[in-house]
Amino acid sequence: MRNVLVTGGAGFIGANFIRYLLTAEPQVHIFNLDALTYAGSLENLKDLPDPSRHTFIHGDICDSALVAGLLRQHKIDTLVHFAAESHVDRSIYGPAPFIQTNVVGTFTLLEAARQEWSGSGGFDGRRFHHVSTDEVFGSLGPEDPPFTEMTPYEPRSPYSASKAASDHLARAYFHTYGLPVTITNCSNNYGPYQFPEKLIPLMILNALQGKPLPVYGDGRQIRDWLYVEDHCEAIYLVLQQGIPGETYNVGGGNQPYNIDLVREICAILDEFHPQGAPHNRLITHVPDRPGHDRRYAMDTTKIRTQLGWAPRHQLESGLRATIAWYLSHEGWVQAILEQNDYQTWLERNYRQRGEK
Repeated sequence: MRNVLVTGGAGFIGANFIRYLLTAEPQVHIFNLDALTYAGSLENLKDLPDPSRHTFIHGDICDSALVAGLLRQHKIDTLVHFAAESHVDRSIYGPAPFIQTNVVGTFTLLEAARQEWSGSGGFDGRRFHHVSTDEVFGSLGPEDPPFTEMTPYEPRSPYSASKAASDHLARAYFHTYGLPVTITNCSNNYGPYQFPEKLIPLMILNALQGKPLPVYGDGRQIRDWLYVEDHCEAIYLVLQQGIPGETYNVGGGNQPYNIDLVREICAILDEFHPQGAPHNRLITHVPDRPGHDRRYAMDTTKIRTQLGWAPRHQLESGLRATIAWYLSHEGWVQAILEQNDYQTWLERNYRQRGEK
């Protein structure tokens, strides 16, 4: 890797990956293409380890001329594709942006890489890495085994269907054209810089403000929680050692009920921010969302055995680090909340949910 194009690098996972890669690869220059939609922010890119090796480009991954020009002008040898609409609730209210960004955008990137790389020396030394989700596999029953790389796709929301489509496109470009594609399907990420519509930062920030902590249904949905730095390390190893055409599941090995996760967040906040204790008094059950997947779990045997990856963070230590980060970054929180429709979204998604 010398010249890396990261799409969606102003978002949560993308910004964390940029920080990771700048530290891990001292010779790499990163070109960061992001449309700066509501979940992406330049605030996430402040105080990078070596900002001289990072170039930000404000633009849309669906702009084929822009993407092709970047690949050609900067001699991109590695493309890491994070850019996506990623919130299930928003996909239920408005699926069109998910199809445009996740399907059309991924196609645009694949096609630009195929054309530019095949015309400038071929695919040797090139890599297109596509970041996907465990939600493409659907929902597990209480006794079902975890998802493996061979689990059939069964998406159940507009978001997961759009990601499934993008996965299929990426694989098709490998099999049809030989484009050196790798894919990772990750479980639920958490950690610093996560936009506060997602469960963990939403609970943290609402609790700090004394607001209700909305829990869907009975709260007994199960997710596999992955600390974002562990995810970044997994992607880095796949870029270095992964086999083109292969898919790797990445998960944290933590599967609590959502309600128990929220209670643990409250307990840590009672310790770190005692003036609001007990925070669990704020837990409020709200009507479940349509088609809510009950359980996810990831079998990570393949990436563990083939690439030697394993998560370094247990859920408790990851939660404590995450909560400490949000408590110490009030400026980031305030800037994020002021530059988008966050409060309007909360009103629509939670308080009016019973009227839908």
